Amino acid sequence: MTIAATMRRVFLGTALGLAALSAAAAEEWKFAVEEGPGDVQTLYAEEFKRLVEERSGGQVKVTVYTYGQLGNENDLTELTAAGAIQFSNASPGHLGTFVPEVQVLSLPFLLPESDKAKGAVLSTSKALYGSLAKDFASKGLSLFTVYPEGEMIWTTKKEVRKPEDLGDVKFRVMTSPILIEQFKLYGANPVALPWGEVYGGLQMNVIQAQVNPAFFIESAKFHEVTDHLIYLGDVEYTTTVVANADFWDGLPAERRKMLGEVRAELQQFILEKQREKNAAAVDKMLKDNPKLKVVKLTPEERAVFRKRAEPLGGKLVGMVGGRSGEILEQLKADIAAAEKAVAAAN
Repeated sequence: MTIAATMRRVFLGTALGLAALSAAAAEEWKFAVEEGPGDVQTLYAEEFKRLVEERSGGQVKVTVYTYGQLGNENDLTELTAAGAIQFSNASPGHLGTFVPEVQVLSLPFLLPESDKAKGAVLSTSKALYGSLAKDFASKGLSLFTVYPEGEMIWTTKKEVRKPEDLGDVKFRVMTSPILIEQFKLYGANPVALPWGEVYGGLQMNVIQAQVNPAFFIESAKFHEVTDHLIYLGDVEYTTTVVANADFWDGLPAERRKMLGEVRAELQQFILEKQREKNAAAVDKMLKDNPKLKVVKLTPEERAVFRKRAEPLGGKLVGMVGGRSGEILEQLKADIAAAEKAVAAAN
């Protein structure tokens, strides 16, 4: 029996056992995140909790669970689909095995660089909340929102400015076929090492590089066992928040309206918070490790990696199949429209 199945039985059994006692109490919504206390997802979930409890007049109580309390990333998604918890974060790098089409969000050089355009796409995209949402629904999930956690930064043992610099680099990536393919195109040797082995792998030189947002690099102390922070500017790390589909479909109209307002307010909140969190993390890493070197690639250097990544969209569509091609084309159209709207407003 899987961890998720065991926890599901515990949750459901507990819920049944306490039903009579809690009939007069506030309705409880469980919200599980993939990160630890103080990390970006936890900040989002805690603000979600504050807003929902306030705007429901105390009729809803939200309990936030941080990473490890209810299992790993895949366990959280399974528990949400089963209805044992109501909301959870599900990031594309892991969710790709459950809803393969979501991997379009991991494609490099895709999302707009402008915060305004990026926020508009992640909040209102037809590709995400129309087409992609159908794929979530088929898995028992309702797509609540998508938000950014910060630019993905490479930590490397040596300075990297061109693909040739990656020829002898074992680069740790999440267990996503499209991420493995991406780093092969970049010229590296991608390794799908389990999360718990990354620090030791860097320390012992089993791997020489990994990629995450700044706040996560600092939180995991990877800056202690590396020499460079490489800013390529290819990918914005995004996460989805999903709800159990039956739970969502059963919500009364006023609850859905309230959650829509909360979602809109949280998008601006998290854009600002993740920016602050990542900037503070870089400052702390440089203070903790003065030998750490920051490398920001020039537009010309970025263009070389962009060219290398061009086949990736087609490879993803070939790997995933289904409606992934349709979703990707619609997402590109949504991005172009958002960028045009932002440019016209400036």
